[in-house]
Amino acid sequence: MNYWKDIINLDSKLKKELLSLSEEELKEAFYQDLEFGTGGLRGIVGVGTNRLNIYTLKKTNIAYSKYLLSNFDNPSAVIAYDSRNMSLEFAIASATTLANFGIKVYLFNKITPTPVLSFAIRHLKASGGIIITASHNPPEYNGYKVYDEEGCQLVPSKVDHLLEFMKEEVDVFNYDIGNYQELIKENMIVFLDEEVDDEYVKRVLDISVNKDLKKDIKIVYTPLHGTGKYLGERLLKELGYDYFCVPEQMIPDPLFSTVKSPNPESNLAFEYAVKYGQEFKSDLLIATDPDADRLGIAIRVNDSYHFLTGNEVGAILIYYLCNYRPLENGVLFNTIVTSDIGSKIAKSFNLDVVSTLTGFKFIGEAAKKLEATNKKFFFGYEESYGYVISDFVRDKDALQALTLISEVVQFYKNKNMNLLDVLEEIYNKFGYCSDDLVNIVLPGLSGNLVIKEIMNYFRDNDLDFTEVNVKEDYLLQQRIFNGQTEKIDLPKSNVIKFILKDGSWFVLRPSGTEPKLKIYLCSYGKSRIDANKNTEYIKKNLLDVIERLKKWLEIFLLRIEISILIK
Repeated sequence: MNYWKDIINLDSKLKKELLSLSEEELKEAFYQDLEFGTGGLRGIVGVGTNRLNIYTLKKTNIAYSKYLLSNFDNPSAVIAYDSRNMSLEFAIASATTLANFGIKVYLFNKITPTPVLSFAIRHLKASGGIIITASHNPPEYNGYKVYDEEGCQLVPSKVDHLLEFMKEEVDVFNYDIGNYQELIKENMIVFLDEEVDDEYVKRVLDISVNKDLKKDIKIVYTPLHGTGKYLGERLLKELGYDYFCVPEQMIPDPLFSTVKSPNPESNLAFEYAVKYGQEFKSDLLIATDPDADRLGIAIRVNDSYHFLTGNEVGAILIYYLCNYRPLENGVLFNTIVTSDIGSKIAKSFNLDVVSTLTGFKFIGEAAKKLEATNKKFFFGYEESYGYVISDFVRDKDALQALTLISEVVQFYKNKNMNLLDVLEEIYNKFGYCSDDLVNIVLPGLSGNLVIKEIMNYFRDNDLDFTEVNVKEDYLLQQRIFNGQTEKIDLPKSNVIKFILKDGSWFVLRPSGTEPKLKIYLCSYGKSRIDANKNTEYIKKNLLDVIERLKKWLEIFLLRIEISILIK
């Protein structure tokens, strides 16, 4: 941090921030270098090596430029950005750096959804791409997601190659990234117009199964101040629905002023949508997150709105597609933390099921492998409200999901059913399932240490409140069953899964993009009430163990800090 203070030409805003930080804030800003997680590079915007700023971004862009040049002759890249603070500036800096290395850059001329960036890479036959976004994180965050030539986020083996270039010494404070305006004149940076949007929309419209449905449902849509603003409304209009867009949230706003969190996984993000939904008696509320790769919904039941989880929406979409768009040799993709109900449906229709690590890049990578076989992509999803129906996009796609879930709600309304009726039909056929997700927020350096120690505890100790049938440790790449150990053929990841005697399970996983420990739960029962009781029992006992650990660790860390101060 002292080195940064001595830089004469340090950006004036960052210099001012640096001089205003307390000792504790300085420690948080500099205790590590910002790391690649499941969603690429993501962090608080500000000064420091552990923050996203023009210098940490410059180092990454230089490395990505070298990565592209080492893998492709005459490489090109597509760059997009969202509505967050500094997104446009970071996109311009990224475009300038890549173009200065001789890489042709296609830069979107407005805020653009993540799935459109993925599509554009494939459509333009580019060598890779970048999107500046922090998805649904709080407004102080921004991020940098890197894509390969398949429109898929870089998987670990490719990230490792990129990190080799990150290790090279670069004086980011004095490195000349080139001149943006000159590179535009030289045609090294070109702007993308509506042509890519038009081609993308055509492909999305093609995923409809029953295109001639009578359409009389009412929809309220919100992009939560993000990139879904343009294409979300366009799709609803072209599909012929009676829709209303939340006007306050159609405004791109880096502060996300009307929501506590721009995350469609949270019911709180629907406050405005519910208000307008009640006014217009809308059948369906849809929210997409700021980069339009996640989608959440609520449906009208009697006079109130019922929110569905990502697992429930996934199960409903799979059930609909299996019944009305069957596919021979089809493959369903999910993750190791996704509820099993979707898999049960798929297998009953003779589909193969492939479970990957968390992160849609792994689903995209697995989908690519199908091209060398007689197998076909059927559907991919994560519990975290991410879905892809057709893999012309190799990332989760809220706009595809918007298109299909609207159709499903309309289809079942025409049969005098709502989605809760559909879920009951599914559970009657495949068994009652209950899922839950707990986020334990542990920010900063101390929080990071607490998360590590909690994971180590569960890695090294047996549970005393339930009987475990299988323990899967994805960091050690091993599965323990009946005292026998076998190898897990997936990349290393700091994830532990416990499968219980009745088939219920839970997973502990540190978030790759936020300061959180995530706990995923899935339980079964003879009824919905039984399944929910099982989930609550596991959750309560798990949280009791974690709370005791947290208290002990916080006391331990405090003692260390006191001893350091005394010395």
